[in-house]
Amino acid sequence: MRTRFAPSPTGPLHLGHAYAAILAHDMAHASGGQFLLRIEDIDQSRARPAWETQIYDDLTWLGLTWPTPVLRQSDRLPLYRAALKHLWARGLLYPCTCNRRDIAAAATAPQEGTPLHGPDGIVYPGTCRHIPDTTQPLPDTALRLNAARALNVLRHRPLAKPLWFTETGSTAPQTHTIAPAAFLDTVGDIVLARRDMGTSYHLSVTLDDAAQHITHVTRGTDLFQATQIHVLLQHLLHLPTPTYHHHNLIRDNHGKRLAKRDDARAIATYRAAGDTPHDIRRRVGLA
Repeated sequence: MRTRFAPSPTGPLHLGHAYAAILAHDMAHASGGQFLLRIEDIDQSRARPAWETQIYDDLTWLGLTWPTPVLRQSDRLPLYRAALKHLWARGLLYPCTCNRRDIAAAATAPQEGTPLHGPDGIVYPGTCRHIPDTTQPLPDTALRLNAARALNVLRHRPLAKPLWFTETGSTAPQTHTIAPAAFLDTVGDIVLARRDMGTSYHLSVTLDDAAQHITHVTRGTDLFQATQIHVLLQHLLHLPTPTYHHHNLIRDNHGKRLAKRDDARAIATYRAAGDTPHDIRRRVGLA
């Protein structure tokens, strides 16, 4: 078993991160496997070296170990571009100039009814999908996956089988089949390259998990719906599909999910107050 913890260096790690990291670490070591660390720093406008250093310090204090060097997404941009070029050459991407306001306006137009929400917010209504193709993406545009075309390509493969993944988390432990019609309705044409990054979370995490030979992806239930995107990309890019384990989120006393801006529950805050690593394990229910 190979698991990973993949934080972004955009703020302090909190109790939710501690839970995710410890769980992935313990699962790997209990099976005689390996726990890996990955730094997801594609958002260079928010990533800070000081936060990356704090990640290493907090995780080491918790007693976690991992092999080095650590994979950093900012070092892998050429590989993400190569994957995009491959998908573009197959006619599976198109440029999109819409911003969030444009998408919200189009999706809430009277003829559209109530907009559907997917893993990345409002499901894209396809405004730019029918703009004539260009030989290269336009400047300052995002790139979206033409989901209908991508699913059709997979459907016509020799010996094509349904898309599916195995989930072992307690909320939905079973084999999940991805229905194309439901994917189009509830996910749609997802962004694979943001104009300010040249890639996206969905593309990068899919490529990185394969590059690190991750066999079990452990992450919060908030990312469960995104798994179908990653499985689709794995098939399009001829990558293996790992087993997924989506765990419950750590929340505050009001039931609100913890965020990096919540410094009161940062690991560093508990450390400064005298907590031990065992105290942190106890706080998140892993003692």
